[in-house]
Amino acid sequence: MAISRSLLFRAAAVALSALMAGCSAVSFDEEPVRAAVRPGATFEIRQPSKDAIEGIDVSYFQEAVDWQAVAGDDIRFAFIKATEGGDRLDERFHENFAGARQAGVLRGAYHFWYHCRPGIEQAAWFIRNVPRDDSALPPVLDIEWTPTSPTCRKRPPAAELHAEMQAFLDAVEAYYGKRPVIYTTLDFYEDRMDGAFETYPLWVRSTAAKPHEKYGNRHWHFWQYTSTGQVAGVNGKADRNVFYGSEAQFQTFLAESVVRPAMVAER
Repeated sequence: MAISRSLLFRAAAVALSALMAGCSAVSFDEEPVRAAVRPGATFEIRQPSKDAIEGIDVSYFQEAVDWQAVAGDDIRFAFIKATEGGDRLDERFHENFAGARQAGVLRGAYHFWYHCRPGIEQAAWFIRNVPRDDSALPPVLDIEWTPTSPTCRKRPPAAELHAEMQAFLDAVEAYYGKRPVIYTTLDFYEDRMDGAFETYPLWVRSTAAKPHEKYGNRHWHFWQYTSTGQVAGVNGKADRNVFYGSEAQFQTFLAESVVRPAMVAER
């Protein structure tokens, strides 16, 4: 999908101005431990419970989603793919973003990172396509290695990559007024994320083990525990996720994700 350079730089300028201003599936007949969420906390499994706060993540691969049915299946939240790189918009993003809200499913948008494009350009593309909405979850940066990509299999060194990631995160946080979440996979975490970006909420993928078995003492907020789940309203296999903690902790997370009022500049 093409994008004009003028629109791209206009969106980037908005973001920069704000900166200057300011596998086996895991069964969930078990519950997350109800300890206080704190740096270094890890996930444990205890007694059966219906209180786990579960969610899904979707893109156009799931085709049309019946969001009323999703809500009826006790799914509380959804992360919805919005953009990729600097010129790709998920074809079902707007449909899913609106449908989830109408069904009462708390939703947020995620951006899939492209290692061959500057972070600020990727932030500008995300900002151009994802509306500001105070009711939405924090925006998400999905970053992982892409060894099968037909156009970019680059593996930037840590210092270079961290600088580009920070540019994206800063611009998006300034624009939406919410601290972004970082989603990652184990191989990428071990190569580039271990010990870095520790002040950001973390969403981890771990389909064959509990996160503390793979990610050590790194505190996480969301866990993608299977890619082969079943959810009413979603065709075929679904990515299922769970939030770390109780309902009260979930509400605290939502409240604390707001770092400042969103920018008021015209889009």
